[in-house]
Amino acid sequence: MNITLKKMHNIFIGLGSNLDNPQQKIKDAVNLIEEIDDINIIATSSLYETPPVGFLDQPNFINAVIQISSSINYNNLLIKLLDIELKFGRIRKEKNGPRTLDLDILLFDDLILNSESLIIPHPRMHERLFVLIPLLEISPIIQIPKYGSVKNLISGLKMQTIKKVLA
Repeated sequence: MNITLKKMHNIFIGLGSNLDNPQQKIKDAVNLIEEIDDINIIATSSLYETPPVGFLDQPNFINAVIQISSSINYNNLLIKLLDIELKFGRIRKEKNGPRTLDLDILLFDDLILNSESLIIPHPRMHERLFVLIPLLEISPIIQIPKYGSVKNLISGLKMQTIKKVLA
C-alpha cells in the first residue's frame, strides 16, 4: 500500500475592505476561502477599523487576518484569492485606493519569495499595525522571516490609529 502524505503549509492571509459594507465583505470572503478545496481555517482575528494609508480621501478600512492550513502551493492560492477579489468587484485603479476587497498572502510557512507576481513575506506588513495586531491576536509567538517577532515589531512602530470592531 502506497500512502502519499501532502505537506501542509501554515499560511496567513490579510483581508481588507472599505467599500459597500466592508465588515460583511470580510466575513463573506472568509467563508469563500474556507470553501476552497484543501483549505482549513485555523484561526480568524477580530475585525479592526483603520484609517487609509497613502491615498487619504476614502472611507476607513476594516481589516482582519486568518490563519489557514493547506497543501495548496502559493501560486495556486494567489490565483484563488484573486478570483475571490474579482467576485467582490475588485478593480485595481490606484495604489492604496478604495477597494471592495483586498486579500493578501502575508506569510507562507517560512518562505521568502520575491517574484513578479508575489512577494512573501508581504511587503510593508512589518510596518502596518492593521496587519500586525490581528496577526499577533491569532498567533502570539509569530515570527516574520527577515524581520523577527511581531511583538517586537509592534513595539518599535510609531502609534497608528486602530480600533477593534465589536461585531
